[in-house]
Amino acid sequence: MKMDSRITVTSPLLPDLDEFHEMLKDIWASKWITNNGSFHKKLEAALAEYLKVPYISLFTNGTLPLLTALQALRITGEVITTPYSFVATTHAIWWNGCRPVFVDIDPATGNIDPDRIEAAITPRTTAILPVHVYGNPCDTKRIQMIADKYGLKVIYDAAHAFGVEVEGESLLNAGDLSTLSFHATKVFNTIEGGAMVMHDAEMKKRIDYLKNFGFANEVEVVGPGINSKMDEMRSAYGLLNLKQVDAAIEARRQVALRYREALKDVEGITFFQDLPGVRHNYSYFPIFVEADKYGMTRDELYFKMKEKGVLGRRYFYPLISSFSTYKGLPSAAKENLPQAHKMAESVICLPMHHGLNDEDISRVLEMIVE
Repeated sequence: MKMDSRITVTSPLLPDLDEFHEMLKDIWASKWITNNGSFHKKLEAALAEYLKVPYISLFTNGTLPLLTALQALRITGEVITTPYSFVATTHAIWWNGCRPVFVDIDPATGNIDPDRIEAAITPRTTAILPVHVYGNPCDTKRIQMIADKYGLKVIYDAAHAFGVEVEGESLLNAGDLSTLSFHATKVFNTIEGGAMVMHDAEMKKRIDYLKNFGFANEVEVVGPGINSKMDEMRSAYGLLNLKQVDAAIEARRQVALRYREALKDVEGITFFQDLPGVRHNYSYFPIFVEADKYGMTRDELYFKMKEKGVLGRRYFYPLISSFSTYKGLPSAAKENLPQAHKMAESVICLPMHHGLNDEDISRVLEMIVE
């Protein structure tokens, strides 16, 4: 089958390395390479404006804001979450001495199913930790209604949701706190990095203390903090990447259009469509393989692609609930999570990047279509 080439994908420019070199010279001349330097402050301000959020705090990776969010809100007992995510989501709960409680997902989005949350609440429940999977927005209104009814905190793992908006409003403003990842694989990256979004200046101050050992000043430590500050070099790199992130998102959108056009009539292959009213960022492009219709299992297709140098990813497989640390939890039982298991056992995330060209995309599609 010949691939449709009507949609042309163009790549945005990479960050300007000459400008980055000048920034590095400025950092070196200032002799201030970490601890809330000028580029760190500039990036926080620029991100708050771009993301339409009131306050943001930068971290050195995407896991540490999850850990710190649970600490900042003094979460204890049980935390309701999803098994369909990257392991960092649940690890953060475990490291805080809390017990994760898994509930099933909505097959239409891959996100935690609000219909399942209320039934999982016990007297020990103190928080809900949903994930905006692949950048698809959770049903934040329903989740907040449940949280308000039972007096629970809501922390969103928004690692995939950079720049995602619903009806013009930043998705990151939902809940009590939202956390981001700026890993190199993300739409916006600082090579390694992350951030937390909060609603008020007092919470930002608390978070900024906690990520710097708890220091309030030279001689006063106000809490048992950790070291998770972002340095000046990654902050500078982030400022450059922010300049081209809109072009990157548009290029990814073009890749998604090309994938959808070519795969729409392939029996046994399904994928998500854009949700109405949502500004997506096209972080990932998952497809789902129905073996009985497609004529090949998900794993057969995955390894066929891999043998030919096309690196998809079974993301998220296996489920977090099946890992040794968590599989003994009552909520991890397979019969409790049928939709999550079905999605995990059928998914392949296709290559998705703003640097993909038409030839790259055609290579991916030819393997699936033919």
